Amino acid sequence: TEPIMSATPAPASATRPTRRAPFGLVLLATGLPMFMATLDNLVMTNALPAIRLDLGASIEELQWFMNAYTLAFASFILMAAALGDRLGRRTVFAAGIALFTLASAAAALATDPVQLIVARAVQGLGGAAIMPLSLSLLAGAVSERMRPLAIGVWGGTAGLAVALGPLVGGAVVEGWDWNAIFWLNVPIGAVAIPVALALLPNPFGERVRADVLGVVLAGLGVLGLVWGIVRGNEAGWGSLEVLTGLVGGGALLVLFVLWQLRAPAPLLPLRLFRDRSFSIANVVGVGFSFGMFGSVFVLIQFLQIVQGYSPLEAGVLTMPWTMAPMVVAPLAGLLSPRVGTRALIVAGLALQATALAWIGLAMTPEVPYAELVGPFIMAGVGMGLVFAPSSTAVLANIAERDTAKASGTNSTVREVGVALGIAVLTAVFTGAGGQLTPTGYVDAAVPAVLTGAAVVAATALVATLLPAGRLPRRIAATTREPRELVTQP
Repeated sequence: TEPIMSATPAPASATRPTRRAPFGLVLLATGLPMFMATLDNLVMTNALPAIRLDLGASIEELQWFMNAYTLAFASFILMAAALGDRLGRRTVFAAGIALFTLASAAAALATDPVQLIVARAVQGLGGAAIMPLSLSLLAGAVSERMRPLAIGVWGGTAGLAVALGPLVGGAVVEGWDWNAIFWLNVPIGAVAIPVALALLPNPFGERVRADVLGVVLAGLGVLGLVWGIVRGNEAGWGSLEVLTGLVGGGALLVLFVLWQLRAPAPLLPLRLFRDRSFSIANVVGVGFSFGMFGSVFVLIQFLQIVQGYSPLEAGVLTMPWTMAPMVVAPLAGLLSPRVGTRALIVAGLALQATALAWIGLAMTPEVPYAELVGPFIMAGVGMGLVFAPSSTAVLANIAERDTAKASGTNSTVREVGVALGIAVLTAVFTGAGGQLTPTGYVDAAVPAVLTGAAVVAATALVATLLPAGRLPRRIAATTREPRELVTQP
C-alpha cells in the first residue's frame, strides 16, 4: 500500500515521484472540479422561476432546492477532509467528482420537487469532497513561491463560477430547459476525474478514526436550525415544530462542540481556533455568505418576477456584479502579501454592504436598470476583494498537516452561511407578506435585502480584528505548531 505522508511532498524514497506537474496543469486539475461545484451554488438561481412553474414548487421548496445542496455540503465537508487524510486526498477528491457527476444526472431526470431536493443533497455530498481538497491539493502541489498566485487564481476561478452561474443557468433555461443545467456537469466530471488522477499527487494526513458522531451532531444541528427558520412563518414561530428545530438544533451544536473537546480524533480540531487569523476569517466567511448570497437569492428573482426579464436577460444584466470577482480576485491574491489580507477584506465587505443598501433603497417595480449598474459593480468588486484574501487568511498560520481540515472548516462555515442567509432573508421576505408575483414582491424584498446589507456591514467591523496579514515568507510549515507562525499584527 502507498505510505502515509503529509500534504508536503515527501522525499522520493517515501513516495512516488516528487517532480511537480506544470503550474498551469495543476491549476486545471484542481480548478476544473472546484469550478463545477461552485457553479452549482448559483446556477439554479435564474432557473428557479422556471422550475417552480414546471414542478409546481412552493417558495419553501425553492429554498430547499438551494439549501439541500449547501447543508449536505456543510455537513460532510469536514468528514471528507478527514477521509482524504486517511484514504488519500486525491482518491477522495476523485470520488467526490464522480458522486457529484452522478447526482447531477439524477437532478436532471427529476420529475417532482422531492426528487430534485434529494438529488441536490447528494450533489452536496460530492461537492463536500471537492472544495476543501481542491485547495489543499493545490497548496501542496505548487512551490511556496507560487502559492499566493495559485490561491489567487483559485479564488478567481471561484469568482468566475459565481459569475457564470446565473448567466449559464439563464442561457440554458431559455435555450433548452432547466434540466440541462445539470446535464452540463456530466461531461465536465468525465474529463475532470482522469485529469486529477493523472496530474495530482495523493498525499495522506494523519490516519485516525472517522468522527461519525461529530458528523451526525453537526449535520442534524444545522439542519434543525435551518428547518426551524424555513418553517417559522408558515407553522408559527411558537409552534412545536419550529421550536423543536431551533432549540433542538442549537442543543445539538452545543453537544457537537463538547464532543469535539473530548473526541480522540475530533472532526474539527478546536485548537485551530487559537489562531486569530483563522478564527476571524471564519466569522467573515459566515457573515459574507449569509448577507451576500441570501440577498442574491432574493434579487435574481426580482429581475424576472417583477421586471419581466427572461432568465438569460437576468443573467446578462447581473454580469457587472458577477463578472467583477473574476478580474478582482486574482489581483487581490497577488496584492495580499504586500497590502495585507485585512485591508482587502474590510474594503471588500464595506463595498458589498454599501452596494446592498443602495440596491435595497433603490428597488421599486419600475427602477431603471441604469440605476442598478453602479451598486452591481460595487458588489462585484467587493466580492472579488474577499474571495482570495480570506482563503489566504484561513491558511496563514496553519501547519501543512492541518491545511485540509482548515480549508474544510472555512468551506463548511461559508456554506452554513449561505443556507442560513437564504433561510433568514426568505423568512424576512415572507414575514413581510412577500409573494412570488409582480405586485407582491418588492415591498417585502426591500427589508430582506437591507437585512443582508446590515449583516455584511457588521461582518466588516468584525474583519477589522484580523491580523494585518502581510504574510511571512512561509505561509505554513510542516513541523511547526501554528502559534509559531504568526502574521504581522
